[in-house]
Amino acid sequence: MTKSVLIVGAGLGGLATALRLAKKGYKVEIIEKNSNAGGRLNQLKKDGFTFDTGPSFFSMSYEFTQFAKDCNITLPFKYFALDPLYTVNFRGNPKTYFLYKDIHKLSEQFTDVEPDFEKKMIRYLNKSKRLFHDSVDVAIKQNYDSLFDYFIKLTSVNPVHMPVLFRNFWQQVSKYFKSEDAVQILTLVAFFLGRTPFDTSAVYTLLSYTEFMHDGYFNVEGGMYKIIEGLLSELEKEMVSITYNTEIKDFIADGKNLNALVDQNNKKWNADIIVVNSDAAVFRGRVFKRAEFSEKKLDKKSWTMGPLTIYLGLKCKLPMVHHHNYYLGDNFKEYARKVFKNPDSLQKPYYYVNVLSKHNPDCAPKDSESLFIVCPVPDLRYKPDWSDRDAIVDSIIEDFSMRIGKDIKSEIVSRTVYTPEEWQNQYNLHRGSGLGLSHDMLQIGAFRPRNYDEVFKNVFYVGASTIPGTGLPIVMISSKLAAERVEKYSSGTSVEKKGI
Repeated sequence: MTKSVLIVGAGLGGLATALRLAKKGYKVEIIEKNSNAGGRLNQLKKDGFTFDTGPSFFSMSYEFTQFAKDCNITLPFKYFALDPLYTVNFRGNPKTYFLYKDIHKLSEQFTDVEPDFEKKMIRYLNKSKRLFHDSVDVAIKQNYDSLFDYFIKLTSVNPVHMPVLFRNFWQQVSKYFKSEDAVQILTLVAFFLGRTPFDTSAVYTLLSYTEFMHDGYFNVEGGMYKIIEGLLSELEKEMVSITYNTEIKDFIADGKNLNALVDQNNKKWNADIIVVNSDAAVFRGRVFKRAEFSEKKLDKKSWTMGPLTIYLGLKCKLPMVHHHNYYLGDNFKEYARKVFKNPDSLQKPYYYVNVLSKHNPDCAPKDSESLFIVCPVPDLRYKPDWSDRDAIVDSIIEDFSMRIGKDIKSEIVSRTVYTPEEWQNQYNLHRGSGLGLSHDMLQIGAFRPRNYDEVFKNVFYVGASTIPGTGLPIVMISSKLAAERVEKYSSGTSVEKKGI
């Protein structure tokens, strides 16, 4: 008999899991809180412009290729490699660094600040390479049935990497480079995980290897939302239905079996198996009313940055600005230590600018540009009042204009701003945390909210706040792990929920 699966949430993880299971013969249905699919991987169309609202590039492209192979489909979107990966500019310094994958070409830009940069970079990347290949299959691509199981599997990792566990990202990079410019630029990747180099484990320096050697960064032709549109097309072929504007508020259970979920209109949604693509920690607290995941308990956990996102349509071209750009200040350490808790850090903010129309001209009218700006800010625990949002945005626009030598204020014909308030309300993100739970050592692996429920044997989770963690390719891995859980449960071999 065909088993039915209800997916709660049409984010990337939910859609990918739905397609995996539909291809395995399950009868899959999806419900979504919002009026369209994608979750944070979404799109804004306004005033003739198109903007990526969340992720603007991705790494580990082979995870998408493997997903397509697993589902026996042709990857339903096209992507292209970025080179340079991005640019970096420091306030008060006219120089712009171009982060090329060609290490020799990259090193030529550091000759005046970091002698022997090329040799140091090769040493650093070789260490990152060993760390990646010795740990990723063990720590990221496996399910864990208990803490004991997790620790047993970790023992297979080469013990030579043990010292890395006791350093942060900044400390690890500083072992290889001495100049402030080099260390700051090479630790920027920690911000991609939603934290800073000072509170991100050195384990994640393996991402430097994925940046410069293993794979690189990629953009999607037509914008990142083409990933979602492609998955929706494949799901339609499999007769998977999606019901929008449906938010789960309650549940009906019988012992260890979840019988139904209840939406805002008191409609009951039944299925043999439930896969939750809402935030794994927030859903447990708000819907299942688990004491361990109460608002008070969640506030004590470590969360990623609150994003301030700005979407600007300009009636001019910006030939001097590249596709992906980071604009940093002159007080990196001080800024990084304050940015997530101190609103005063926004007086001289650091930010990222993506010119979507640079390689996707259809995303803006002729002779115009579509700009997406992200500024890391404190979440709503530390900055609950955003009445100053326009003043902060204006200061960023003014700083950006100064950096590029062109005042863009009079060129703006479309302006939209999302603060952590909008991100919280739109996507049920705890206190507006953009990427969910952070990757502290006690919030990764088996310490992260599990992808199987502690109480209900037929409930599973997929997405950024369960294993393995945040990031588009990592969520694709999460979909594979969640699908494996479902198949084990269906075959009667799922792990017993003993809370260990």
